[in-house]
Amino acid sequence: MASFEVRGGKKLTGEITPQGAKNEALQIISAVLLTPEKVTISNIPDIIDVNLLIELLGELGVKIDRASRDICTFQADNVDVDFLGSEAFRKKSGRLRGSVMIAGPMLSRFKKAYIPKPGGDKIGRRRLDTHIIGFEKLGARFEYNEELNYFQLVAPNLQGTYMLLDEPSVTGTANIVMAAVMAKGTTTIYNAACEPYLQQLCKMLNRMGAKISGVGSNLLTIEGVEYLGGTEHRMLPDMIEIGSFIGLAAMTQSEITIKNAGIEHLGVIPEKFQQLGIQMEFRKDDIYIPAQEKYEISTYLDGGILTVYDHPWPGFTPDLLSIVLVVATQAVGSVLIHQKMFESRLFFVDKLIDMGAQIILCDPHRATVIGLARKNQLRGITMSSPDIRAGQALLIAALSAEGKSTIQNIEQIDRGYQNIDDRLRNLGADIKRV
Repeated sequence: MASFEVRGGKKLTGEITPQGAKNEALQIISAVLLTPEKVTISNIPDIIDVNLLIELLGELGVKIDRASRDICTFQADNVDVDFLGSEAFRKKSGRLRGSVMIAGPMLSRFKKAYIPKPGGDKIGRRRLDTHIIGFEKLGARFEYNEELNYFQLVAPNLQGTYMLLDEPSVTGTANIVMAAVMAKGTTTIYNAACEPYLQQLCKMLNRMGAKISGVGSNLLTIEGVEYLGGTEHRMLPDMIEIGSFIGLAAMTQSEITIKNAGIEHLGVIPEKFQQLGIQMEFRKDDIYIPAQEKYEISTYLDGGILTVYDHPWPGFTPDLLSIVLVVATQAVGSVLIHQKMFESRLFFVDKLIDMGAQIILCDPHRATVIGLARKNQLRGITMSSPDIRAGQALLIAALSAEGKSTIQNIEQIDRGYQNIDDRLRNLGADIKRV
């Protein structure tokens, strides 16, 4: 099992470009199943989760022409639907949470789908209820196979309907939208997710011939069509990487420019880091972060301690709470981190405490961080990455720490971040893969 060896305490400098958005990629690449025509996608992140999904589509019979690692043309004109019921499909798709995203397109075009037990991070329960209930409302029937641990769905006649989602799930909304685009009649989805990645999916589907209105709001209206054609699509830069690089610059007192950041799609992300006292300048579509000796966390107007919490878009993404938590360890001031969505995502703070951070884990969802104001530098330790986002946070902590850190189980980091060690070395980081 590979590890990162990091010698921290070095100031970094230079430019770094974010990869394409992983969470968008899993939706967009699944959507190629909706048409027999060619779909060309660019700015694809070259990471394990995305490559696994592309492999899975290839085994389904999708023709794949990968002109480069970030550009790929798909043509799903001869899909082997029976492969969905095979042991090979269950084994591979069970390793990848994103494999659930092919269910909507398969139901829409081929009238049946299989959903295996979810894979992915160990960050708490990740329910499939929104997906399954949405499919049922469109007319699908499902059975759960306890022995093989997967859902089988059949939908001979998908019919448009009104639905109010129990939660504004991004993947749930995307899957239901893809199932509904070729259903008969009109589908209305209220309390829909409205993240930029979902907006990107809807815009792509409209270019393919779908009729989706309300894009960017929590009320989507989908008029079913009989056929979707090919298109070209470019993915947004990954907002989680961008937030990570902002945090990295602050923690290591580095001068870094994030190139082609897609600033108009970042929502409140820059503002949240500014609340931690991090300075930044927006230069066209680049974000420049100057080297800062100190950064001070804001308080509320009445002097109360700042709370940073996750919330569905346009609120703050839960994927960056671990980065905010790490950055706060060296700030001036204190902050309460409230992780509402996943009950295990704060279970990496023990490693930061071992490094010398002052953190009180109040319960599975809340942690209070008391900033050290750089009076005491974090110290390097040996630790293991529990999930993708915590892994990146621990990597940032290691790069700012005194001495050597060893991060084990870096396959978790590799699932979400493309060649991160090479890219950090280009900024001057002392990191090697062992």
